[in-house]
Amino acid sequence: MSMKLATRQIDGVTILDLSGRIVLGEGSVQLRDSIKELVNKGQKKILVNLGDVSYIDSSGLGELVSAYTTVKNAGGELKLLNLTKKVQDLLQITKLYTVFDIKDDEATAVAAFSAQ
Repeated sequence: MSMKLATRQIDGVTILDLSGRIVLGEGSVQLRDSIKELVNKGQKKILVNLGDVSYIDSSGLGELVSAYTTVKNAGGELKLLNLTKKVQDLLQITKLYTVFDIKDDEATAVAAFSAQ
């Protein structure tokens, strides 16, 4: 199953709803292109919803880190939302859990952007 990506806006925050698998090839390229496009449009508050992501490989993990760096370098913020147990475990094993700002609730996550 390939990755699907949908974009929506809430209170100036762009939410990327991802589902499927973020793996080498299609899924990771799609994520990279979407993030670059958003940053180029000046959208610097990005929330990546991983609630329906069933699997992330090392390439997909690299894309999340790359997306984080791209947004941060543009003066923006990227937060992760709704991690599945598998993805949460993966981020803890790789010590990336401390790098990302991770939220469990969409409303809290959106509010966290406007608080700054």
